Amino acid sequence: MSFADKITGLLAPNSQNGQMDDHPIWLRYGSKILGIVGAFFAILFGLWNCFGIVLFNVACLISGIIQMLVGFLVMALEAPVCCMFIEHVKTVTDKIDSRPLWNKAALYCGLAIPPIVICPSLASLFGCGLVFGTGVLYGMMSLGKKGSREDMAAVASPTTMQPGTTINMPPTSDQNVTLMEDPDVWRTT
Repeated sequence: MSFADKITGLLAPNSQNGQMDDHPIWLRYGSKILGIVGAFFAILFGLWNCFGIVLFNVACLISGIIQMLVGFLVMALEAPVCCMFIEHVKTVTDKIDSRPLWNKAALYCGLAIPPIVICPSLASLFGCGLVFGTGVLYGMMSLGKKGSREDMAAVASPTTMQPGTTINMPPTSDQNVTLMEDPDVWRTT
């Protein structure tokens, strides 16, 4: 594989990943950008935590090393072009991208917590907080799109109805009736 083919393969989006196609473009690229920026700051602030050894703070040294490893992993998964000289980054990235989005969300959120617990400082909180935020965005994307108003009313209705039909029920004083029936009934117009 030539150098140009390697760069093209790393820059081209994964065409077999259809799970990201139904999300808005700002959310797809926003989560990628937040992951890249978060990984950069995790590496930077992980290095800052490693300077805690000067003050004989071994916990911050360990936290900094873990934080730099987390930053490198997130950078390799979100921007594999930054790690193109490592042989198997493309295969690992393709394998992770083929998994459901909640796996990536759980991975990022789970990896961001230990450095904060080991050395609770602003450097570890900010560095790993951005990685955790990326995991939260991927978790929100894994939930999927919000349903239509009719679908949500059909799910929340205590009576059985088909999606797409409207409900014209008068307001009742029964406490067991779900308030998601029809907001137009509540309005005083």
